[in-house]
Amino acid sequence: MKQSESPADDVLTISVIMPVYNGIEFIKQSLPPLVAMKDRGEVLEVIVVDDTSSDATPEVARELGAEVMPSGGRLGPGAARNVAAQVAKGDVLWFIDADVIVHEDAARVMLEGFQESNVVGVFGSYDDEPPAQNFLSQYKNLVHHYYHQRARREASTFWSGCGAIRKDAFLAAGGFDVEMFKRPSIEDIELGYRLIGGGGRLLLLTDLQCTHLKEWRFVNLIHTEVFCRAIPWARLMLARGGLDDDLNVGVAERIKAVLAAVFFLLTAVALIGAVSWIYPVLAFGAVLYANREIFTLFLRRKGLVFAVAGLLFHQLYYVYSSAAFAWAVLESKLGVQWA
Repeated sequence: MKQSESPADDVLTISVIMPVYNGIEFIKQSLPPLVAMKDRGEVLEVIVVDDTSSDATPEVARELGAEVMPSGGRLGPGAARNVAAQVAKGDVLWFIDADVIVHEDAARVMLEGFQESNVVGVFGSYDDEPPAQNFLSQYKNLVHHYYHQRARREASTFWSGCGAIRKDAFLAAGGFDVEMFKRPSIEDIELGYRLIGGGGRLLLLTDLQCTHLKEWRFVNLIHTEVFCRAIPWARLMLARGGLDDDLNVGVAERIKAVLAAVFFLLTAVALIGAVSWIYPVLAFGAVLYANREIFTLFLRRKGLVFAVAGLLFHQLYYVYSSAAFAWAVLESKLGVQWA
């Protein structure tokens, strides 16, 4: 009997798979909780796939108690995960990024999701306490937390930062598509679409949380958001024939994007004296009302100054995300692909 057809009371074994490249400082924090889970019998093995690091990452991973295997070249995280999946012994492949520290109860919470029928994969979210204190790191992490905590439990895709898939379903689907995505991008989202298309269910478990260690700066944030996420995801949705109505691409988010564009347009026109400032003020009021929930999260976690700055940057996020989608639409109309 295949594991995806197993009765609910079967005990599933878990293989943790962590791809890493030159990640010593990350794995010193992210591996110990996972190795402790292995010692407690909660996971079967912890596999670190070394993607040809030029530092002592594999040696440090072994010292910390993980099994280390080479990726076989500089392949990228998606291909590294595929390599480890072939030899993993567990029924469930639990993919965890090297810059992610899972919460102590994560293995238990994750397994509970697999007790529901036809569930082939589950994933969680970042928590709301990122250690990096600069503005963009706090903003980006809290936004991810906000969207994942409010999304539907019945997910429309997958996230590999802290997500698990039944091994038989993963192998049957062919793993991550590293031909379509030759650099780290939305290979997890695309895999999620295929798993659901094959009749499986994916769940977003809000109690499955982890701490994100990444420190974001403006250039790498914009590059990642636009060229590694927004444009490829827009292309994929257009190729599939329509937009999702979940996470940060839902209908409500599209309305907020329109409000953001109106706010910036009215502000620009007011700056040159063409209209009264009452109009951008009113537009900001509409923006504040539409984004009141995320503003409240910013306010609760970081105070008023951060909340206002975060809300304003979030409007910029809507603008560049909309521009990325428009770019993808133009590409599809012209039959070209520029970036």
